Amino acid sequence: MWLGMWPDTAIYIPWDIWVVTWLVAALWSGRTLKRPGVAREWLYRVLALAGFVFLLGGMVRSHAGHLRLDAWSGPLGQAHWYPPIPIAWALVGVTALGFLFAWWARIHLGRLWSAAITRKEGHRVVESGPYAIVRHPIYTGILLSGIASAIVLATPHAYLGAGLLIVAYWIKARLEERWLREELGAAAYDDYRSRVPMLIPFVRV
Repeated sequence: MWLGMWPDTAIYIPWDIWVVTWLVAALWSGRTLKRPGVAREWLYRVLALAGFVFLLGGMVRSHAGHLRLDAWSGPLGQAHWYPPIPIAWALVGVTALGFLFAWWARIHLGRLWSAAITRKEGHRVVESGPYAIVRHPIYTGILLSGIASAIVLATPHAYLGAGLLIVAYWIKARLEERWLREELGAAAYDDYRSRVPMLIPFVRV
């Protein structure tokens, strides 16, 4: 334990910090010029929401902080294996690292950032910083945190949630790339896409 907490309780701390700071930072965004419309985005939005609910919504933390009750009943709420405590704590660190990577990308993107697929004022292909490592570093960071958290929580519904997040962000990345290619020019974006992986460093997809 650390400060009276187990890793499967501490794992919520980086998530809480990320959600609060991310919502505040949403005010720091440039003017939207154009967007493809909600009709194209409904699927990944539904999958992402379900993913977060399954990943993080199943646990009810006790007032004591180190005990927990599983809000899921049946086989989805039963953990059959927990990682060793040192590995679980390392994965808490990986979760925080994933959010730091996402924040690096968010700061680097500046006012071009948007929660939805949009074209911002002054939009361009960003190729430096974390965007030289993967084309969608914010999604990469969130997915890294989600996968690490699922392993710490070690329940089927947490694994399901992480899987849904992977599918949701893969769909969003594909839609976003199609949109940016149309809006910013096929030649510029295709050149960038040919050099930098989409979500996983060194894996050209």
